[in-house]
Amino acid sequence: MSAHSAATIRIAIARQFLAFASVGACGTAAHYATLITGVSLGVDPVPASALGWTFGAVVNYSLNYRFTFRSRLSHRQAAPRFALVAATGLLLNTLLMAVQVGPLGVHYLVAQIIATGTILCCNFVLSRTWAFRERPRSSS
Repeated sequence: MSAHSAATIRIAIARQFLAFASVGACGTAAHYATLITGVSLGVDPVPASALGWTFGAVVNYSLNYRFTFRSRLSHRQAAPRFALVAATGLLLNTLLMAVQVGPLGVHYLVAQIIATGTILCCNFVLSRTWAFRERPRSSS
């Protein structure tokens, strides 16, 4: 692969990551709105965050399918893959929130910001390489 080709690929991936993060801001807004509302209503931050993550995942799937990855996979193919990526993120988010809010005593919003940032790159890689990928990589 030439240096020009490699640079072109890096630029394309960077643009796609920026689109993923921008779309993710909409899902994150849904997530944080649910979290803050839940906590203000007396729900513990960890389950409120888990519920918010779920709402955010629905937003993220819809927007990433259409805009970020412009997927041509059927929803029947892409949705279960994305659901597995989202479930992995939910597990990681819940674990990070529980540890930070519990034993570490971090304020729930600071804890959520840390969890969100930590999971962002992981979700991008899994979404790009598997959830919305149309065909497997060739072995040659």
